[in-house]
Amino acid sequence: MERIFVALDTTDAAAAETLARRLKGLVGGVKLGKEFFTANGPQGVARISSIGMPVFLDLKFHDIPNTVAGAVRAALALRPFMLNVHAAGGEAMMRAAAEAAADGRPKPLVVAVTVLTSLDERDLRATGILSPPADQAVKLARLAWTAGLDGVVCSAQEIVSMRGALGRDFRLVVPGIRPEWAATGDQKRIVTPKEAIALGADYIVIGRPITGADDPVAAARRIVDDIAGT
Repeated sequence: MERIFVALDTTDAAAAETLARRLKGLVGGVKLGKEFFTANGPQGVARISSIGMPVFLDLKFHDIPNTVAGAVRAALALRPFMLNVHAAGGEAMMRAAAEAAADGRPKPLVVAVTVLTSLDERDLRATGILSPPADQAVKLARLAWTAGLDGVVCSAQEIVSMRGALGRDFRLVVPGIRPEWAATGDQKRIVTPKEAIALGADYIVIGRPITGADDPVAAARRIVDDIAGT
């Protein structure tokens, strides 16, 4: 299932490589985030990329436009399939990221994080944002579209409203995915893999239900089989 990206949230590059090799051909790619990158750096990303699986480089750049553009250009050397920025950085920052990514050969998808799936309405209010998570996510997604980004990272609960506001070509990357048989963990705005695909997610990101399973390959296959019935 090419739309599944498995989150390899670990500092252990050897373990990440082993799991990625086991999952190759079963899922669409892997996500490497801050935990992995901080421990292993660009060399670690290159190690996983050498397996031949698409890599979603999940570093959530958020800084002044010039700095983010420089970070995106530096990331191009790793040939990621997709990378992300924080939409809260503003239109100018996102536009700078999109323009920098255009130099990639091939060009990576650049998507913006809207509202983290670990946040609910109470959490947003504590940061001074009075809009409900779904409304805030759509507002930030519109800004990302205006800035020329390829899509956004959003909760599955926002998929329908995102599609209504931004159309079918705008990519939706959905984390916070939990099969019915998996623990919820620290995610608050979640759906099952099958539900997310049925709603219209382009890509779904799944971590612990696969990586924390006694048999990660069997868990991944179970999810793929479930989605196939959508």
